[in-house]
Order: sequence, then structure tokens, then C-alpha cells
Amino acid sequence: MHYYVYILKCGDGTLYTGWTNDLDARLTAHREGRGAKYTRGRGPLELVYAKEFASKNEALKAEYQIKRMMRDQKEQLIAHQDDR
Repeated sequence: MHYYVYILKCGDGTLYTGWTNDLDARLTAHREGRGAKYTRGRGPLELVYAKEFASKNEALKAEYQIKRMMRDQKEQLIAHQDDR
């Protein structure tokens, strides 16, 4: 099974970070208002970052690290995601 950490850019310009084992289903849930409370009413939602991990533990650690970042650090991560 694969796990993903993702960042959504909300319609109000804020960034939301989460993890999932089914990225397409999770994005659909967010867009239909069934995702996190934070993203409800903040559409449209745009997927701006996603990274795959082999284990849930790795994905949770990455999510935690990203959530602790300042916004400019998150924007750098998003801008350079294809550089790896």
C-alpha cells in the first residue's frame, strides 16, 4: 500500500496539509465538503503538492514536519517538488 502527503491551496489562499492512502478519493472528499473541517467552505481547492511514501509512518512524519513549517518554507517545498 502507498501513502501520500499532500498540500491543498484553498480559495482564500491558505494552505492545508494532510495525508491519505487514496489521494484521488481524498481530493474528491475535500471538494465535496466531506474532507477536513478546515477545507469546507474554502474552495476552490487546488492540489499543489503530493509526495508518495512506502509506509504510513513515513507519511505521518512528513505531514508533521510540513505542518510545522512557516508558509514561505511550504511555498519553497511546493516550488521545488520536481527538483528531487
